[in-house]
Amino acid sequence: MIIRILQGGLILIAAYFLTLFIRDFNINKNNLENNSWGKVSSIGFLANFFDTLGIGSFAPLTALLKGFKQTEDRVMPGTLNVGCTIPVILEAFIFISVIEVEPITLVSMLITATIGAWIGAGVVAKMSEKKIQKTMGIALIVTAVLMLLGKFELMPTGGEDLGLTGMKLIVAIVGNFIFGALMTAGIGLYAPCMVLVYLLGMSSRVAFPIMMGSCAFLMPVASIKFIKEGAYDRKASMGITLGGVIGVFIAAYIVKELPLNALEWLVIFVVLYTASTMLRSAMKKNEVSDIKSS
Repeated sequence: MIIRILQGGLILIAAYFLTLFIRDFNINKNNLENNSWGKVSSIGFLANFFDTLGIGSFAPLTALLKGFKQTEDRVMPGTLNVGCTIPVILEAFIFISVIEVEPITLVSMLITATIGAWIGAGVVAKMSEKKIQKTMGIALIVTAVLMLLGKFELMPTGGEDLGLTGMKLIVAIVGNFIFGALMTAGIGLYAPCMVLVYLLGMSSRVAFPIMMGSCAFLMPVASIKFIKEGAYDRKASMGITLGGVIGVFIAAYIVKELPLNALEWLVIFVVLYTASTMLRSAMKKNEVSDIKSS
């Protein structure tokens, strides 16, 4: 019953989000950004294809969009959230239906992540480009470190629990609230949420519906704020959405599993490189500001 309610909620949220997104896109269709439909759609396909297999999409998306110069840093958080909303809702719809999680644990973590996103999006949408570059640079480094810990088997492997009670449930709720808020700044929720699930002794399988479900409910909430503020790249977001939907279906229903070891090392390298470029860009803006002030 809970699963049906969650899936029904996802359908309603997706419909409402798409209505706002498409309306805003149509209003501004004659003033779209100067980037490539082919590149942003391909980037969306690749990132969400591997997101469905558990790698996460925000770090690779940031690296690819920045590497191919498809989006300005200032609107990167909004573009990531808006562009990945529909693909992630599809992922959550699939995984919530096939992997069992104790209902109270699942629902409470989804709700708190969504509340965190609502608060965080209002702050991030008003941040300057320099602050966004610093925040995302640090976020990417944290993501790479978590991935490295996983590669060297220094992260917990989890237990067998399908749900939480007592103090463990409170820790999970608070943790997911924080991750939801940070998600709006471009910090992917997958890696930290997976670590939290493992540390609390839950099965590694339940991490998928929890982290994908959290993103599926929080991203529309955050994205609606970004849309209303105009703090996103419309063309890139639409391309990521279209390519991402195809990527999710192929990964979930056709490929299902790949040897991802080499790709994960490549992602770590690219993420660290992108983090350094973000931080260098922010430092250059500091230098320019110092020169002007002197």
